[in-house]
Amino acid sequence: MSLYRISSILAVLCAALMTAPVGYADDLHVTKTIHIGGTGRWDYISCDPQTHRLFVPRSDHTQIIDPDQGKVLADIPDTRGGHGVAIAPQAQRGFISDAAGVTVFDLNSLKPLGAIATGQGADAICFDPASKSVIVMCGRGEEASIIDAASPIETAKATHVPLGGRPEAGVADGKGHVYINIESTSEIAVVDPKEGKVTARWKIEGGEEPSGLAIDVEHHRLFSGCHNKVMAIIDTETGKTITTVPIGNGVDACAFDPGSGEAYASCGDGTVTVVKETSPGKFDTSTVKTQPGARTMTVDTSTHTLYLPDAEMIPATQPATGEGRGGRGRGQMKPDSFMVIVVSR
Repeated sequence: MSLYRISSILAVLCAALMTAPVGYADDLHVTKTIHIGGTGRWDYISCDPQTHRLFVPRSDHTQIIDPDQGKVLADIPDTRGGHGVAIAPQAQRGFISDAAGVTVFDLNSLKPLGAIATGQGADAICFDPASKSVIVMCGRGEEASIIDAASPIETAKATHVPLGGRPEAGVADGKGHVYINIESTSEIAVVDPKEGKVTARWKIEGGEEPSGLAIDVEHHRLFSGCHNKVMAIIDTETGKTITTVPIGNGVDACAFDPGSGEAYASCGDGTVTVVKETSPGKFDTSTVKTQPGARTMTVDTSTHTLYLPDAEMIPATQPATGEGRGGRGRGQMKPDSFMVIVVSR
């Protein structure tokens, strides 16, 4: 075969690779671990795809991490009981859900600006670009607290929307709808942030105690990670459950990457389930092994990289039962062992 012919074949192959969708699920694996250390447990991790920064609430402080350099850029104090971070790009603010409600910080200086009260038990948090508001899921208060992201902190007040059950994660479609997992009733509550009310409630068929939630806006899909070890896939145009697929034990977070067309469920048993719609209504799954305890996760949609916080644990003295949240005792965290696990292609 001539060199010209070989070079032509290589050129065609390279062009095909450059225009093909991002990788295959089986290509995903743990590529490195970033050792961060420091004190405190963690909950939800989030990523700003513009700056690639990671935001990790840790018991009573919140770390902002550069994953490329593997170092902490800033550490925001006094965020006791921190759960999650939402980024409001237009307002150049970040919002940490914690015992105070939300702590607001500046995205440029990474310094705290003040606090805004919410309902009781501020937990998961998300940003809705349509209403330019931050939505805080308040577990004990069984409500969503809605805050104008750009309002003066000194006078800002949350709008309280009763949800009729204990909320977990919420996601926005950018078109005026926020979808919230209601763990205690196994439903999706649809909230209109501008009107400050629930507009629909959808029963999750085959899914129990939903926790993590992700959305594919283009194809009108919700991916709800449930504690009976399934991901329920829901059509946002009809509210109907399309199907359920099996996932690991102890799910706590879900994510979706539009670039790869993949949804992910991170589970406390040390697995990430990868779900992809291969034809209308048909979903394939595969599994990535991570590390026991790595139950929350975020995806950098600009680099197609998953980040999962975890730590080395001293086993609990009392064994946990096999089902539900993780299927194992949480144990005691080894000092200075906190890390971020990186999953990529």
